[in-house]
Amino acid sequence: MTSSSDRSLAVDVPAPKSYEIRTYGCQMNVHDSERLSGLLEDAGYVRAPEGSDGDADVVVFNTCAVRENADNRLYGNLGRLAPRKASRPGMQIAVGGCLAQKDRDTIVKKAPWVDVVFGTHNIGKLPVLLERARVQEEAQVEIAESLEAFPSTLPTRRESAYAAWVSISVGCNNTCTFCIVPALRGKEKDRRTGDILAEIEALVGEGVSEITLLGQNVNAYGSDIGDREAFSKLLRACGTIEGLERVRFTSPHPRDFTDDVIAAMAETPNVMPQLHMPLQSGSDTVLKAMRRSYRQERYLKIIENVRAAIPHAAITTDIIVGFPGETEEDFEETLHVVREARFAQAFTFQYSKRPGTPAATMENQIPKAVVQARYERLVALQEEISWEENKKQVGRTLELMVAEGEGRKDGTTHRLSGRAADNRLVHFTKPEQEVRPGDVVTVDITYAAPHHLLAEGQVLDVRRTRAGDAWEKRTAEKAAKPAGVMLGLPSVGVPAPLPVATGGGCASD
Repeated sequence: MTSSSDRSLAVDVPAPKSYEIRTYGCQMNVHDSERLSGLLEDAGYVRAPEGSDGDADVVVFNTCAVRENADNRLYGNLGRLAPRKASRPGMQIAVGGCLAQKDRDTIVKKAPWVDVVFGTHNIGKLPVLLERARVQEEAQVEIAESLEAFPSTLPTRRESAYAAWVSISVGCNNTCTFCIVPALRGKEKDRRTGDILAEIEALVGEGVSEITLLGQNVNAYGSDIGDREAFSKLLRACGTIEGLERVRFTSPHPRDFTDDVIAAMAETPNVMPQLHMPLQSGSDTVLKAMRRSYRQERYLKIIENVRAAIPHAAITTDIIVGFPGETEEDFEETLHVVREARFAQAFTFQYSKRPGTPAATMENQIPKAVVQARYERLVALQEEISWEENKKQVGRTLELMVAEGEGRKDGTTHRLSGRAADNRLVHFTKPEQEVRPGDVVTVDITYAAPHHLLAEGQVLDVRRTRAGDAWEKRTAEKAAKPAGVMLGLPSVGVPAPLPVATGGGCASD
C-alpha cells in the first residue's frame, strides 16, 4: 500500500517561470534592470539562460527615450515577439523605462499583446502588475508621477560580483532643450548619505571592490538637502571604507563641478583618476541655445584644473553634432575644445529630435547630410587624439582589475582583459597562474590602439582579492543550482549544472 508521503515524492512542483530583461540607454537604466531582476527573483522567477532571445515566460523591455529611433526599435522588437506570445500560453511582456513613462497608453494601443506598462517611478510594482494582468486577463498600465520608493531600497540582482552601481540620486533639475529625461525621471531627489555609505559597506562585505556612484547629474548631489559640498564629502567618506579599492562616478555636469570635488578626487586614494565630463558643444552660442549653464572658457578651465591636480587623469566626454542653428563656425569651436581638452574618448551623437523637447521645434534644423559630414570629421579627429593619448601609456606599469566579458577576442588570442585605474581597457597575456575577474594584475603596456592597450609580456604580479573570491563563489553557486524542486524529501545526487553599459550614458548628461 502506498502511503501519502510516498505519493508526495512523485508530485513535481511546477517549474518556476523564467524571465528575460532587455535594457536600452544609460547607466541608470542598467542599474534599474538590476533592480527589476532582483524583484522578479524575489517573486520566484528565474533568469532565462543567456541567448534565450525572447524564449522566456516574461520578457521585460527597459526602454530609453533619448534617441530618435527608440520608438521604432521598441515596436519592432515587440512585433517580433507577437507570434511567439500567441503560440505560448501564459507568456507575458512588460515595457518599462523612460519610453513607457512618455508613451503610456500608446504602447498598448500599438502593441495590444503587451501585458504591463510601468514607469520610471514605480519599478517596484512590476511583479504585482504581472500577476494582476494574469488574473484579470487584461493589460495593466500604471505610471506613477513621482518616485514611490528610492530604487536602492528594492531587491537587486547585481550583474557583477566585483563591481557595482550605487545610485545616489534620481531625477534632474536641469532644463537642457535637447533632453526629455528630466520630464520622465522628475526633479532631483537625493538619498541620505548614511544610506549610501551603508549600501557601499554592505557591498564591500559581499566582496565588491569597485563601486560607481550614479546620478543623472551626480555632482549636483546635495542640492536636495542644501549642502553644496555634499558630493565631495561623499567621495572622501568612500575613502574611509576598508576594502573598497576603486570609486568612480558618472555623470557630472560642468555647472556643478567645483574645486572641492577636484580636491576630493586628488586627495582620496581610492577615487580613480578618471572623469566623464559632458561637453555637448564647444560653441557658446549653441550652449546657450541648449540651455547649458556654462561656456567654453569655464569648461576648459575645469579640464585644466583637473589635470593640474591629477596629471594622469583620463577625461572622457559626450558631444552632440548638428544641434539646431549650429553653424560651421560653431562646429569649429567644438573641434577647438576637442583639440584643447585632448579627451581619452568621446561619445559622439548626431542630434535627433525628441517630441516634447524645446529643441524639436527650433528653427534652422540642420540637414542630415551636413550633420553626417560634421560627425565624421569629429570622429576622425577624436580617433587621432585617442590614439595619441593611448600611445603615451606605452612603457607604463599599470595595475588592472581583471574584467569579465570585456575582451571579445580573449578566447582566440589567449589573453585576459582588465581596466586600469583611469578606466582604460587593457588586454594582457594570460598568465599560468589562475586569474579571476575581480583579481588585480600588474603589467607593462607594450602597444596602444585608439580604444584599447596591450600588455604582451609576462604578467608582473597577480594579487588574489576578496572580489575574485566573490566571483568564484557566485560562479560555483550558479553551477550547483538545481533545475527544479520536488515536494517531500529532497532528491538524491548532484544537480545538473546550469549555464553584463558606456558607453557614455544618455546624451542628457
